[in-house]
Amino acid sequence: MPTTATHPRTPVRALVRLAVAAVLATGGALAVPSAAAADNPYQRGPAPTVAVLEASRGPFATSSYSVSALSVTGFGGGVVYYPTSTAEGTFGAVAISPGYTATWSSLSWLGPRIASHGFVVIGIETNTLLDQPDSRGRQLLAALDYLVQRSSVRGRIDAGRLAVAGHSMGGGGSLEAAAARPSLQAAVPLAPWNLDKTWSGVRVPTLIVGGESDSIAPVATHAVPFYTSIPASSEKAYLELNGASHFFPQTVNTPTARQTVAWLKRFVDDDTRYEQFLCPGPSGSAVDEYRNTCPSS
Repeated sequence: MPTTATHPRTPVRALVRLAVAAVLATGGALAVPSAAAADNPYQRGPAPTVAVLEASRGPFATSSYSVSALSVTGFGGGVVYYPTSTAEGTFGAVAISPGYTATWSSLSWLGPRIASHGFVVIGIETNTLLDQPDSRGRQLLAALDYLVQRSSVRGRIDAGRLAVAGHSMGGGGSLEAAAARPSLQAAVPLAPWNLDKTWSGVRVPTLIVGGESDSIAPVATHAVPFYTSIPASSEKAYLELNGASHFFPQTVNTPTARQTVAWLKRFVDDDTRYEQFLCPGPSGSAVDEYRNTCPSS
């Protein structure tokens, strides 16, 4: 896919020439960085494997802190999870919304799991439990603005590499946020619910995960038309989980975590090492269907 404008590139040969010049000047040994790492300043962590993506935690140690609703505007507070080390540089950030009548605790397993792969994550509480998708979309964007402008971890975040996700009405909210802010790098709606079925204006790389047996937001009237309405020219994927109900994101779900992390790494970090997990994509007994536009570097 074309290089995203917010991801500047430095030619590999230029970096190598600089490294050689430095070595000759100091008389030291030459250690040339890998082409992939030199070409992508946002690559974080070791080479990915299925085992790493399916483990309960990724390679980064994390910490967290709570955000009071009284200290922010535009959303109801929440919890921030972040990598404790900044040795590899800054990180992308992800805001995640729970669904109708739910609190962040219903999705809290996702916070440290995603953060441990090299992201700053904020799991939000909504202004009210009954907020609709359009409101949740605005709250997701307010939470991202808080992270990059006012949070105590703002120095760890690259403000040009932001993403949204959510469950149910929070998933519908992530589509609203992606439509409203096309500069986002990724969106991951989980069992999304929204009365609006057409998302032809979405240009943000979007992974939609649905449950085959969802009776609250049936995939035939929600996830599938959402996916098909996003233009074919946009990067998009649709994962349908075999036999899963509407509430599959509310307990640890390895296929969801694996694809979510791979999607975020590929499009927020621009890390092409993760393409192997997106195309041809996941298979096995947990997967009922998978579609993808198959990104190519």
